[in-house]
Amino acid sequence: MLVYLIKRTLLMIPILFGITLLDFGIMHLAPGGPAEAQMEFSAKASAEARERLRKLYGADQPVYKQYATWVGKFATLDFGEAFADGRKVKDKIFERLPITLTMNLLSLGLILLIAIPIGILSATRRYSLLDRFVTIFVFVGFSTPSFWLALLLIYFFGVQVGILPISGIQSLDVSGLTSWGRLMDKAEHLILPVFILSFGGLAGFSRYVRNNMLEVLGQDYIRTARAKGLPEGSVVYKHALRNALMPVITILGLALPGIIGGSVITETVFGIPGMGQLFYQATLSRDYNLSMGILVPGAILTMLGNFLADVGYALADPRVRLK
Repeated sequence: MLVYLIKRTLLMIPILFGITLLDFGIMHLAPGGPAEAQMEFSAKASAEARERLRKLYGADQPVYKQYATWVGKFATLDFGEAFADGRKVKDKIFERLPITLTMNLLSLGLILLIAIPIGILSATRRYSLLDRFVTIFVFVGFSTPSFWLALLLIYFFGVQVGILPISGIQSLDVSGLTSWGRLMDKAEHLILPVFILSFGGLAGFSRYVRNNMLEVLGQDYIRTARAKGLPEGSVVYKHALRNALMPVITILGLALPGIIGGSVITETVFGIPGMGQLFYQATLSRDYNLSMGILVPGAILTMLGNFLADVGYALADPRVRLK
């Protein structure tokens, strides 16, 4: 087991290097640069001013030199300064990270809390009215664009009914509220964004659990358990469910990077100052340092999620350790 863990850990190093190289190269393929983005709406900006900005940001150097400079800073865990305001990239990320983590962890918990029971009931009552409803819900969830659904909910609950806030993370008069009032105010602001983040995942995850349960319920040992006269609840929840949820290890592992950067559209539509909105603004302004500061942790979390999934499979199935 130790040899397997060492091999998997060492394999992550060249993968991370390749990901950073691709990310850095793709960003520089986009037309324009930080100087052009900042002076786009400045009619009086001269060519000399643009060139001074390019030198200030290091954009006048070849791409490979810019990448070597960035790698040197990254080796010391320094992501540099943001081009827009000169603040440390790490400070801007840590400032917005708690909001995005809160939203995505709440949505992930909501997905698990609802999707697993729905998937189990749909599998144990195959072709029933509930199963057909879940199938329709899955198709609707997969085919509905999140930004379109967000705009509909904003119009209905925020404009027509007026019972939920439609923008930001807190009200303007929050300073005059008690601690409980501030908590409730923030909860009201999170209702719509968390629902949008959960909707598509809830549809897909419930279907995933249903398919796994159906596959496990058709196995020979399940038929043997039923032939022995075990209660149906024991067969479903003790024997079938434990094996059907094994692939969930992979799904949860791959969900880790989404906890940081998976809410770009939602945060942009609702005006929430989180990591998704920060990444969107950094992309528009060609802020390479800030973009890489967000992309690289997401890549690390993706590899960490895959690593944890591999460890989980190795613990559950000894044959994996021999690979």
